[in-house]
Amino acid sequence: MSKAADDRAPLALPTGIALKGAEETRPLDWYGIAQRLERSGLAFDRTFTPRQFSGGLANLNFLVRLESGWVVLRRPPDGPLPPGAHDMRREHRILSGLWRELPLAPRSLHYCDDAAVAGAPFQLLEFRSGVAVRGDRMAPLGETAVVARSLANTMIETLSAIHAVDVRKAGLEDLGRPGGFFRRTAASWVDRASRVIEGGLSNDAAAIAEWLDRAPAPKVDRATLLHNDFKLDNLLLDSASLMPTAILDWDMGTQGDPLFDLATTLSYWCQANDAACMHRLAQMPTAREGFPDREAAAQMYDRITGRSIAEIKPYRVLTMLKLGVVFHQLNFRYRSGETNDVRYAAFGDLGNDLFAFTLQIINDKIF
Repeated sequence: MSKAADDRAPLALPTGIALKGAEETRPLDWYGIAQRLERSGLAFDRTFTPRQFSGGLANLNFLVRLESGWVVLRRPPDGPLPPGAHDMRREHRILSGLWRELPLAPRSLHYCDDAAVAGAPFQLLEFRSGVAVRGDRMAPLGETAVVARSLANTMIETLSAIHAVDVRKAGLEDLGRPGGFFRRTAASWVDRASRVIEGGLSNDAAAIAEWLDRAPAPKVDRATLLHNDFKLDNLLLDSASLMPTAILDWDMGTQGDPLFDLATTLSYWCQANDAACMHRLAQMPTAREGFPDREAAAQMYDRITGRSIAEIKPYRVLTMLKLGVVFHQLNFRYRSGETNDVRYAAFGDLGNDLFAFTLQIINDKIF
């Protein structure tokens, strides 16, 4: 390190972000990463030791300093990955151009497909300031009904903005395969369920799979860009205005029926009178006073977009199956020894309870 670097004042971290301590941060070969970036014309600031962001159950995100400013290094979790998940190449492709049409999308600055450099393929993303609301509490924002209503409006308005993107102008017209979206997506998640549920498909999961196989595929007026995992903690917010500053986590982005995206958001949307499993999800604070219930949120989307939600039921069933399978995938990682995080131990039971809740949707509790 040069004397000039030694003489620099300590860097002030960006405000409003939650970082793990140095001892908790997942170690990576930062020297090798710096060399790789510098060969690509990106000057790594070696005076700052990267730190991992707090929160999340999957992808690893690190605050990194380049000579030009703060960026985020993003890579998948360790171990085998579910099909289509944690795809840094896909996310880089989306975020390399989407920022031009959707300013809330951070720009991807670099992609490295050499897993030997950081233990897995990784990308560098433009850093955006803002706070994230994680779990079922509204911290670090005020826990008031006024804030809750603002957050609900922001979520639905932002989701609507994603679905309004002109994919051709964003260079994403050939992203994904929107034709046959419902059948292909349903078959994919049933297949994943059969591979990760301990003992194979449970009776409830099998009943859901059978219902999806018999259900008529929803009619799609026009395929749109899909985020594919849109929920509150994938938004960064200005803590004063509550306006969004970024939409994160595009690694599963594709094209398809926008009602699938809406149903995905609603699958995380707990309300006060829900079954216990929805409260145990603790994914969003939507059971708190001021948030609309799922039906009212869906109707808000209908009003903003002018897009009918009449055919949302098959997607409600499919996205709840998907959510149950995701928790079984996390539990499988624990059972197979890929992680020792004790939170994952109970996720199989939660997945089963979500399947039971999905049967209620099949029996006409659509929302």
